[in-house]
Amino acid sequence: MTITPSIKSLQGKDLLSVADLSIEELRAILEVTHMFKLRYYSGERIIPILKGKTLAMIFQKPSTRTRVSFEVVMWQLGGYALYLSWKELQLGRGEPISDTARVLSRYVDGILARVSSHKDLVELAKYADVPVINGLSDLEHPVQAISDMYTILEKKGRLKGLKLSFLGDGRDNVLHSLLLAAAKLGINISIGTAKGYEPLPEIMKIAEEEAAKTGALIEIVYDPYDAIKGADVVYTDVWVSMGQEAEREKRIKDLKPFQVNAELMKYAKRDAIFMHCLPAKRGEEVTNEVIEGPWSIVWDQAENRLHTQKAILALIMS
Repeated sequence: MTITPSIKSLQGKDLLSVADLSIEELRAILEVTHMFKLRYYSGERIIPILKGKTLAMIFQKPSTRTRVSFEVVMWQLGGYALYLSWKELQLGRGEPISDTARVLSRYVDGILARVSSHKDLVELAKYADVPVINGLSDLEHPVQAISDMYTILEKKGRLKGLKLSFLGDGRDNVLHSLLLAAAKLGINISIGTAKGYEPLPEIMKIAEEEAAKTGALIEIVYDPYDAIKGADVVYTDVWVSMGQEAEREKRIKDLKPFQVNAELMKYAKRDAIFMHCLPAKRGEEVTNEVIEGPWSIVWDQAENRLHTQKAILALIMS
């Protein structure tokens, strides 16, 4: 692996938000992801550059893709992933996050945390002496968005100047990270959502500052057809995330016009691709016809979590 200044700057770094990465660091992760994927398909799946290192994985929320991919990645890089349920740790009995962070820092080389509150993640990183990686919080899902950028690059051959249309909940954690990543990489992003569901102002502010540097265009529209018109990439996520079950009825009613279906996909470019971070609620935010149709690349997208996270861990923990 060639060590460039941008790669060196990632060593030992926390990754709580896409905003934590410079454009150069983000591009470096995408380049190393491609290297790992090429080596994976050439049969070189075990690359023990993290031999003897341990990643503590704290999960407060259920997970399929994040847990399995990070466990497999650590094994393939020669390290060990230690699964830790929040409830089974002393955290579940009220131990301060600061105490847990300082103790774990004496045992492991990195911490991955999937939490309900982003504030808990910030607290964890504040007191940990090892790098902390956001495996999902209520604010962002950076490892998903970075992987998605790689998938778009892989499928379209470029990033700058493409139009990504996100339809659904504008305050979605994945969208927040996509918004920041797209702005940094020069992707135009159109957010089709209902009034009252716009991205958080603090995320929009950072994204707009980054977009000003790259020339990316950001728009929030309230008509799904305007949002998707001419899109190269169409993206959606569930309307009711974990912890929002009490709002289910209202959310489905408010966001129903933004369902991604075959009729709506006609307004995107003819070669548009459809993406979803999964799990999906077929019949709600997307129809079965779309997610199983010719536009869909969701399974390639899910696989790329493996390769991107391999790059992230290798660069941060090596």
